[in-house]
Amino acid sequence: MRKVISLTCHDLGIGGRRKLISIGVMLGMVLLLTAPSFAAEDLGAMWDTAEEEEKYYQLIDIPIPPEVPLRIGCFDIHPDGRLIAGTRRGDVYFIDGAFDQPPAPSFHLFASGQDQIFGVAYDNGDIIITQGGEVTRLSDTDHDGEADRFYTLTNNWGYAEGHEFAFGSKPDREGNIWVALGLSSSYYSRNVFRGWAVKVTPEGKMIPICSGLRSPGGVGPNAEGVMFCFESQGPWNGACSLKHLKPGGFLGHPASYNWYPFVENMDAPSVEPDSQSRILIEKKRVKEFVPPAILFPYIKMGRSITGFKVNKTQGKFGPFENQIFVGDYTLSIVMRATTEKINGVWQGACYPFREGFSTGIMNVEFSPKGQLITGGFTTNRQWPVRGTKPFALERLDWTGLVPFELEEINIRKDGFLLNFTKPVDPNVAVRPDTYNITTYCHIYAGFYGSPEVDHTTPTVTSASVSADGLQVHLTLDRIQESHIHDFDLARMKSKENENLLHKKAYYTVNEIPLKD
Repeated sequence: MRKVISLTCHDLGIGGRRKLISIGVMLGMVLLLTAPSFAAEDLGAMWDTAEEEEKYYQLIDIPIPPEVPLRIGCFDIHPDGRLIAGTRRGDVYFIDGAFDQPPAPSFHLFASGQDQIFGVAYDNGDIIITQGGEVTRLSDTDHDGEADRFYTLTNNWGYAEGHEFAFGSKPDREGNIWVALGLSSSYYSRNVFRGWAVKVTPEGKMIPICSGLRSPGGVGPNAEGVMFCFESQGPWNGACSLKHLKPGGFLGHPASYNWYPFVENMDAPSVEPDSQSRILIEKKRVKEFVPPAILFPYIKMGRSITGFKVNKTQGKFGPFENQIFVGDYTLSIVMRATTEKINGVWQGACYPFREGFSTGIMNVEFSPKGQLITGGFTTNRQWPVRGTKPFALERLDWTGLVPFELEEINIRKDGFLLNFTKPVDPNVAVRPDTYNITTYCHIYAGFYGSPEVDHTTPTVTSASVSADGLQVHLTLDRIQESHIHDFDLARMKSKENENLLHKKAYYTVNEIPLKD
């Protein structure tokens, strides 16, 4: 038996916290044992592009030995080149050979006995994990390849049941771990700071950042280093979304208002949002409200969005440098997203990327070779998953071929700038009828989800093509604030007469630029 040292640095007490974790684990086991088998349901038609996607991004299975229950929740890369994986079962593995061609992995168990690890980071020879009840530093003090010191950096939030997930970032520029805390039973905030984002300093101090989360997934920076998290569709969330973790902000779900008295130098919003309203209205009523930066139309572009990573591979992964790559648990897909700051507010677009994964994706990571690593699992609880494997570790390798894609959408004061990976056919691109754009929003309400409502159909009044053919500036007769702008580019052709690999994209307009 290995020796384990367990320490704590805060006044809530590790003993009490461990009791809460044990209660949460037991409740989770009861739910797992008593939940009925999930009946098959229609998860919605996907993009039907997997076969063509394979030409550009090859999906490769990384085999897992039968004795390794690798239900992945998070990733990092060890400085020696190994993949680090934290799991839902509470294990941390070091994996050699995952990036080889073909993959020849070996798995080393570094730590076990933790609880639902949804954040892992290498830090100065140690491993920092985020689990349901705490952020923990794992050390190998005797250098035998196994963690023997488990040090609680902080456990200053409530944890008592299986829905109270905690998703953690890697250290930011100051060494802080950001943690997004899910609500109790997905609807309520029954335990302290549930529904909040907090950050944990290297010394272990927990600092509340913003309220209003429901059931967050991955948390981390965008290309500019600003911290965001993904949020699942549900009450007060008409669709999954990317949310800016703005200090002092309110991110949309009012259940967590009750913890403001425990936060220094931060007052609760003076009003709560009205149910069955619209974001456009409520962001003016509730001045602290931070609207979602990107809304992902439900099922078309995600149903249970999870972990994400910014592509900084310097071209090793193709033409999408500095873009966000994110997985979806239910639909077993990976999507792209881009962000920009307009009038001081973050917004941006999402794009289809790759389908056909074998399980529910919980997180993604880029390897030193520029491969996109994906991993996750399925359960027999109430959550449906398109992928059929109970757990899987897979990766995407860029084949070197560049697909004809809409690379990025940027807003302009009079319309949008469309950026493509290859030159467009100028005779097609210059025609306004090449572009089919509709807009819609959601009902902002306390009930679960929302249909798409308040549809409009802007008119493209002109389309101008850049000299190199890589950009098209669309002028519209109107832009709808607080609406998703749904682009259908099925008629677009490249200069070589190619069709777009993916014909759809979705831009969320929080702000309209005052000038270009």
